[in-house]
Amino acid sequence: MKKLLFAVVTLTAWEIACAAAQNYPTRPITMIAPFPAGGSTDIVARIVADGMKAPLGQTVVVENISGASGTIGSGRVARAEPDGYTLLLGQWSSNVGAGALYTLPYHVLNDFEPIAMVTTSALWIMGRNGLPPKDLKELIGWLKTNPGKATVGTVGAGSAAHVCMVYLEQATGTKVQYVPYRGAAPVMQDLIAEQVDLSCLEAGQALGNYRGGKFKVYAIMGQSHFAPAPEVQTVDEAGTPGLHFPFWHALWAPKGTPKPVTTKLNAAVVEALANATVQKRFSDLGMEIPPREQQTPEGLRTLHQAELDKWWPMIKAAGIKIQ
Repeated sequence: MKKLLFAVVTLTAWEIACAAAQNYPTRPITMIAPFPAGGSTDIVARIVADGMKAPLGQTVVVENISGASGTIGSGRVARAEPDGYTLLLGQWSSNVGAGALYTLPYHVLNDFEPIAMVTTSALWIMGRNGLPPKDLKELIGWLKTNPGKATVGTVGAGSAAHVCMVYLEQATGTKVQYVPYRGAAPVMQDLIAEQVDLSCLEAGQALGNYRGGKFKVYAIMGQSHFAPAPEVQTVDEAGTPGLHFPFWHALWAPKGTPKPVTTKLNAAVVEALANATVQKRFSDLGMEIPPREQQTPEGLRTLHQAELDKWWPMIKAAGIKIQ
């Protein structure tokens, strides 16, 4: 009798969960951006949230929870009820770099359900206007002449802004000192104010200030030119070939979120990314929409695993310390 009662209760709970998943969503959804307002992650989150509103029939509210290279906000999502009402709009720093350094109560790959890749973009090696070097070759020479003197603004230990400069250090035999910030926006402010010497930030986010002549750009860390600023050399053209660092944003739900829910969320992201207004907003920021195969949960998981396999050994070998 007890076994029968347990089976009935279990079946009823399963039926309720299935019904809730099929009716999803019935209330507003929270999308957590684990970096401060004004940065690229915040901007991407708000654009994609707006685009998902119509296909889901519900408001998607962006909440900024920053700190510890995005792990505080990511942890909030990992602990959330897996019902599709709390999502993570993360990126390379929060979902790759941070996992190699921080002792986390969750796993950056295994404790989330992948929804879709959202954007890809390029990173710029940037310098304050008063810095003497005029190009990347001169910058490398200046760094070698002044080992450990240049300050580099990062978005926390293990962030893309940190690791891309570690990558440059290793490739060129140079040495710098790192200054951690809570987000890209305050790094940009201090670079413009010449409080730090260098940084490595997303090109789209920096475009307006670059066009305003507020800092220098030495090179793009990719194989291709950045379309809105084609005059900026690639690292290959600037004499440091192969120093490529693609940067991306993607959407996840907590582990255990029902398949019907993740399917609806993926469909909403795909529809949003096909929207001409969304495409223009991303294009104006210099961000690209990834290929269709990377917009699937399977495509995101495959890319995420490949990024962990590539970067975690390098980060750990570099001896990066949490500051």
